[in-house]
Amino acid sequence: MCPRFATLFLAVSACAFCSAAEPVAYPELNFHAPPKPLPSRARTEEWPHFLGPHHNATTNESELLARWPAGGPRLVWEMATGEGYACPVLGGGRLVYFHRVGGKETLDCLDPETGRRFWRFDYPVEYEDRYGFSAGPRSSAVIEGGRVYAAGVTAMMHCLDLETGRVLWRRDLMTEFKIPQYFFGYGPTPFVWQDRVIVTVGGKAKDGVRGTCVAALDKLTGKTLWEVEDSWGADYASPVVAKLRGRDVALVMTGGESRPSDGGLLTIDPQTGKVLDRFPWRARAYESATAATPVVIGERRVLVSECYEKGGTLLEFDEQLKSRQVWTERGFGQHFMMPLFIDGHLYGFAGRNPPDTEFKCVNVETGKMIWSDDTRWDENGRVSSFFRATLLQAAGRVFCLGEDGLFGEFGLTPKGLVVRQRVRLFAAQSAWTLPAIHRGLLYVAQNERDVRSGKPRRVICFDLRGE
Repeated sequence: MCPRFATLFLAVSACAFCSAAEPVAYPELNFHAPPKPLPSRARTEEWPHFLGPHHNATTNESELLARWPAGGPRLVWEMATGEGYACPVLGGGRLVYFHRVGGKETLDCLDPETGRRFWRFDYPVEYEDRYGFSAGPRSSAVIEGGRVYAAGVTAMMHCLDLETGRVLWRRDLMTEFKIPQYFFGYGPTPFVWQDRVIVTVGGKAKDGVRGTCVAALDKLTGKTLWEVEDSWGADYASPVVAKLRGRDVALVMTGGESRPSDGGLLTIDPQTGKVLDRFPWRARAYESATAATPVVIGERRVLVSECYEKGGTLLEFDEQLKSRQVWTERGFGQHFMMPLFIDGHLYGFAGRNPPDTEFKCVNVETGKMIWSDDTRWDENGRVSSFFRATLLQAAGRVFCLGEDGLFGEFGLTPKGLVVRQRVRLFAAQSAWTLPAIHRGLLYVAQNERDVRSGKPRRVICFDLRGE
């Protein structure tokens, strides 16, 4: 047996979980009112990954509420949470949320419409962010095939049974692969493809240079299927599998903490682990991190982006899956947000920090910046903005969550931005988590305390169902 595989089931008994056949209420849950019935014509999709069912922040959910009430969509329920930046994910009739409660990383499995809990699984974790950010998980859980996959801030990875919360396997990736803490702990969300889970590892060998950069694990057992050795480390962008030139490829943005700074896009055969292309794209600054997942455009092109220096660049892949740059636009550097590709144009919030962030439109064929908008507006006599916001597209409608709780619906064309409606859901910083939509309900993570209402960190469910 492989030494790494031999550690799969060690210490599982030290992890705790509680399970209920029927979901139960708990002190952190505040249920407000049941949602409206789902419209009979509504199209629905699960949201099993933090980037949605198509891994590009889009869903086909339809028949959503056309006009919101003055105070915004109606509250269904809210759950006080611990620390972290994870997105609620939904599949198999369940919602799973990954956060840190006290000194334990915790997975809560809830009923999506009531917030009641089916089970909770947790395990102790020791991590303190050296830059003062949250000590909770950066990555989100993934639901696939009746299982839940989650990798925490110290790269402790678990596979659980979705129905019961029982541990099926676990891997201590940090110990096994010698993963450094990096700037903000471990962050990439795993990607489940066919019979395997692809994880950005970023481990270091004994010489401190080359190590396991990316690995594929058997999704049923956790056994390592292949490893890619590279000097590039793990960054905060999550891997994604897409089809380019008729072939499935894993696209993995890498980086990590290194002097001199290095990293970029690895294009990998997900079946064998063979590296097909290696494209460097990383700022020279030591303290730089890449967190934006690549955007796949058709079956030939991929946008990669970072906000510290280089910005965004569009790559085109030939029949041998070798990349070439089509254009580069320094001003289209995404920090962690995924831009939307709509009718030949890319729309996204570009910039590193709130003061310099602008919403921009780029022609995908030429790379020409068509327009930019700072999204500023007057909110009760004070200048407000969406700042570094996340975008979500549902059946052609575009929604936006600003990083301090401002929620809006956008109309986007090459002629400019139209804010069709907006409402403040809360007043709390670090709302960097992409919302989720499932069966007409909107799920939003508030990652810090609301400075106006005093409400703690929470996951909030809103009724977005149409009439």
